[in-house]
Amino acid sequence: QHVFIIGSKSMGAYGGYETFVDKLTEYHQNNPNIKYHVACKANGSGARDESSLPGAVTINDHEFEYHNADCFKIVVPEWLKSAQAIYYDVKSIEYSISYIKKNHIEHPILYILACRIGPWMPHFYSEIHKLGGKVYLNPDGHEWRRQKWSAPVRKYWKESERLMVKHTDLAICDSKNIEKYIRKEYSNYHPKTVYIAYGSETRKSKLKDDDPKFISWLDKHELKPFQYYLVVGRFVPENNYETMIREFMRSHSKKDFVIITTKNDSFLKQLDEKLHFTSDSRIKFVGTVYNSELLKKIREQAYGYFHGHEVGGTNPSLLEALGSTKLNLLLDVGFNREVAEDSALYWNKGVGNLASLIEQADKMNPQDIEKMGNKAKARIETAYSWPFIAEQYSEVFV
Repeated sequence: QHVFIIGSKSMGAYGGYETFVDKLTEYHQNNPNIKYHVACKANGSGARDESSLPGAVTINDHEFEYHNADCFKIVVPEWLKSAQAIYYDVKSIEYSISYIKKNHIEHPILYILACRIGPWMPHFYSEIHKLGGKVYLNPDGHEWRRQKWSAPVRKYWKESERLMVKHTDLAICDSKNIEKYIRKEYSNYHPKTVYIAYGSETRKSKLKDDDPKFISWLDKHELKPFQYYLVVGRFVPENNYETMIREFMRSHSKKDFVIITTKNDSFLKQLDEKLHFTSDSRIKFVGTVYNSELLKKIREQAYGYFHGHEVGGTNPSLLEALGSTKLNLLLDVGFNREVAEDSALYWNKGVGNLASLIEQADKMNPQDIEKMGNKAKARIETAYSWPFIAEQYSEVFV
């Protein structure tokens, strides 16, 4: 079965879909029944050179093989700015259709990640069906609710979502809340849906506690093991950095707050003008960490993990935190409760709420923290392990 994956920026990069595609192809690389074809950005934000991917084989300038998947590169004009993602998805599908025709592939599946190209879907849906194929969709979260978009752009995202749900053969939802929303919001289209979560791991980092990579990272940022709270994620307003920083500053915690995130200078400046966090030496923006074993070690040795995402489905950074960090403090929204259940502590955006929870967390005894960590890992192993998720996907695809 040939499966074309559209919408991930690259393999093994910093982001939910990128992690998902990396792991799905890794766990299916020896599956003789599935052949993956993955669109990857050739340039710009999120693009990644395959020479940094262990075991990747370059075929030519626009193609490489990784995890036994055929990965094709799409060049995106950078002057398009926020419309790049739409262009990228459209060109990726056009390439896929031409590849299917050229290689006489029967019954292909196009699996599109996110709802960016609704206006083009009636055409593509018809084209794929003419080729005997099917279109599957991962609707992601509520893109139209993201604060970074203006009102007209949000309107576009909502309409795009409607058209994509209307023109899909199956919506694969990574959250039960998203599945419920798709079924209710678009009930007149009678969408066929299935719930398959993102996956994660609970294994320990391959780095030892005294590994020079980890020690030098701690030294560089003047940190000590189990003496810092951590957050890892994209630096965007809807991930509630403002609330987390404000509340940490209100708290009397003696620990540090480490923020591993992508660069966004304008949002950083805006936040500092509002909160003046640069005057608080405990708040540490430390850039990105692309070494997955180092990142896992950083998570393991954090005292606690903050998660402020409120838009989207099952978030990979939350799954990774539950698999690695013992104490997790999560924004109290349906998506997060659905994943963590009673294995985490919850906060809301009210003034003083998270600050008070941080001080409560600081006083917890080690045995209670250990219990929370065991519960979190058990939750991942039961419902979110990669082998389990990969098996569910193979049943849907084959």
